[in-house]
Amino acid sequence: MQPFTTLTGVAAPLPIVNIDTDMIIPKDYLKTIERTGLGTGLFAEKRYREDGSENPDFVLNKPAYRKAEIIVAGDNFGCGSSREHAPWALLDFGIRCVISTSFADIFYNNCFKNGILPIRVSEAELELLMDDAERGSNARLTIDLEAQEIRGPDGGTIHFEIDPFRKHCLLNGLDDIGLTMERGEVISAFENKLVESRPWA
Repeated sequence: MQPFTTLTGVAAPLPIVNIDTDMIIPKDYLKTIERTGLGTGLFAEKRYREDGSENPDFVLNKPAYRKAEIIVAGDNFGCGSSREHAPWALLDFGIRCVISTSFADIFYNNCFKNGILPIRVSEAELELLMDDAERGSNARLTIDLEAQEIRGPDGGTIHFEIDPFRKHCLLNGLDDIGLTMERGEVISAFENKLVESRPWA
């Protein structure tokens, strides 16, 4: 998993409440278990018209936001079904951070396991960040995980809270497998001891 330390990138505004996982990645894209290639399906029902052409009114199709790495969204982001394809699609598109006032629990947990930083902020802070995100090509935010800060284009700073263990995992690029591998020597010692104590097994 790619570590998350400091990210400076364009933030796309999505002032929609209750963006569910079906909106993030429609069910038609759930046939694969591969983590790559899902970026094309991200927000597909919003990004594309019925004939398959792009919807020019959707924020991620606008020139300034085509390479957005941050999303500033309305309340209750990631609600609905518990599909892990949702963070996969965000990551494959290039989104490394989602900022909202609240997240659905399963989606929130899945983000950390896939190298995406979900940040909870207050309503007043979200309003400020949404204003920043609506600046088009000037909508650049800096996310400093070590300092737990969001820095805006005008120099304003917002502090955010994060669980220390999750922070450690993101900073070091550790998913569940990576965490297990960190304990490789302990696991090997246990297995060797078990073999010695049970030679018949």
